[in-house]
Amino acid sequence: MKTDIRYTHQDLVEKCKKGHRNAQYELYSLYVDAMYNIGFRMLESKEDAEDIVQESFVNAFKNLESFNYDSTFGAWLKRIVINKSINHLKAKKLPVVPMEAHEYYIQDEKAVETEAVDIQKVKAGIEKLPKGYKQIINLYLIEGYDHNEIGEVLDISTSTSKSQYHRAKKKLVELIKEL
Repeated sequence: MKTDIRYTHQDLVEKCKKGHRNAQYELYSLYVDAMYNIGFRMLESKEDAEDIVQESFVNAFKNLESFNYDSTFGAWLKRIVINKSINHLKAKKLPVVPMEAHEYYIQDEKAVETEAVDIQKVKAGIEKLPKGYKQIINLYLIEGYDHNEIGEVLDISTSTSKSQYHRAKKKLVELIKEL
């Protein structure tokens, strides 16, 4: 018999819905490190990431009644952390460069020479990207959002998300080659 992954930790979630503090702490303990890593990757600040994670858990526990197992609890919580992180970055007014401000070339993916790239070089390259590019790379490659979702959460068009991603990827390849 196959178990549906969406119901992982269902017993804890249901206890939390009833207000059991021990269950809330246990659920918090299971997810806090992963959510912190997401927040830190997006915000690049230990303090900001810690604040966002705490706010996300408070928000999640307050709105737990709306969680109905359409996804796993972890995926639901991850979306809260990402949305809060994006809102935090928007509050800091990190600009997304409009498409008209740059030349844009679509390159044939098959024509790109494939090389084995050291993961440390990729991480170092991502760290050197401008904040707007880094945000798109993190959301698309690391968090797995598609361009429609990125457009919604960043309040930009899908085509802007795609163009930002392609420019970010091009810049990342250049940075990796320099390392």
